[in-house]
Amino acid sequence: MVVTGDPTQVDLPAGTRSGLAEALETLCGVDGIATVRFTDEDVVRHDLVARIVRAYEARQRTAGGDQKP
Repeated sequence: MVVTGDPTQVDLPAGTRSGLAEALETLCGVDGIATVRFTDEDVVRHDLVARIVRAYEARQRTAGGDQKP
């Protein structure tokens, strides 16, 4: 099974944790489950898309919201 999502794209009310964030934390370290995280370097479309990804990553770091397991 493959689950895809973008942890930076959460439109839930403040204080509500996303299911993706919970799954990443809960399943971290479980034998047979792997997580692949893409960065702006993995974006192979237009350069503007890579700049958008970088902007969201910088915003998340600045807000202290980096929740990497």
